[in-house]
Amino acid sequence: MIDLRSDTVTRPTEAMRQAMAEAEVGDDVFGEDPTVDELEGYVATLLGKEAALYCPSGTMTNQIGVHVATDRGDEVLLHEDAHIFNYEAGVPALLSGVHIRPLSGEEGVVSPEALRAAVGPENVHFARPKLLRLENTHNVAGGKVFPLEEFAAVAGEARELGLKVHLDGARLFNAAVATDIPVREWCGHADTVSVYSSKGLGAPVGFLLAGDEETIREARCARKAFGGGMRQAGVIAASLYAFEHHVDRLAEDHERAKRFAAGLADACYRVEPPDTNIVLVRIEEPEGFLRALVREDVLATPGKAGHVRLCTHLDVRDEEIDAAAEVAVRLAAHAPHR
Repeated sequence: MIDLRSDTVTRPTEAMRQAMAEAEVGDDVFGEDPTVDELEGYVATLLGKEAALYCPSGTMTNQIGVHVATDRGDEVLLHEDAHIFNYEAGVPALLSGVHIRPLSGEEGVVSPEALRAAVGPENVHFARPKLLRLENTHNVAGGKVFPLEEFAAVAGEARELGLKVHLDGARLFNAAVATDIPVREWCGHADTVSVYSSKGLGAPVGFLLAGDEETIREARCARKAFGGGMRQAGVIAASLYAFEHHVDRLAEDHERAKRFAAGLADACYRVEPPDTNIVLVRIEEPEGFLRALVREDVLATPGKAGHVRLCTHLDVRDEEIDAAAEVAVRLAAHAPHR
């Protein structure tokens, strides 16, 4: 099978497995795991933040980011296609008791004007707006990069309105590699940031939340309350190897996505040119097309409405991309995509 469902399907390399096997460990809930400490310090410095917290999932880091910035009954503003709104099981309401206000915007971008229009004067009839949540790259938009200038503008507007800013940076390193802009440039406009090691970087587990020291102290309490306290977590925190060795190679995933998209376009598919490692293809009957791909040993997933989503990653090589493109070309005559 050629697995293009997501960059979450990557497996640790032999070198990463070796680092995991050799990791020094201790009880992280007691603050005694040196490998976790090293990972948290490394990522905090990389993002330009004072501290970071290692968690088992991105849903947890996003939800802790919400929890530490709000009180029950407060309002979180975000793009209508945001991951936290659509794919995290309603947890903002379940664990933090907050109200969500979705905003529209092209390709995952929230504009200062849209934000300003949504934040009215204080009124006892309305939830109190407290947090703006942004995403980079944007998953539903097909891995689109949130341009730094626009990101800075809406984050600045949020602060003028008295809001904090949380950045869901699940694929932030993809944005950085695609633009040659260091991650800390985006992070400088956010109060808290969550970043993945287990997507394109190829680690088996892990997400980190970064912010100032006081916020991360609060986040550590929330992690325990949410069931995320881990013991000898250094075995997985050795995914520090991924940050040290697999960031620059994301450019290979981007190049393969562009090649794949170009091949599909040549076969008359309607393809949105990818910014990073996600390819969105317009298909009138996505489920039927996905079943046809499976019969040809290619795995993909539904994307936004009327689209199929294919994702390049560490475990997909040039020959596999070429083979998947050949399959799509063979199916083109039978796929209702024109």
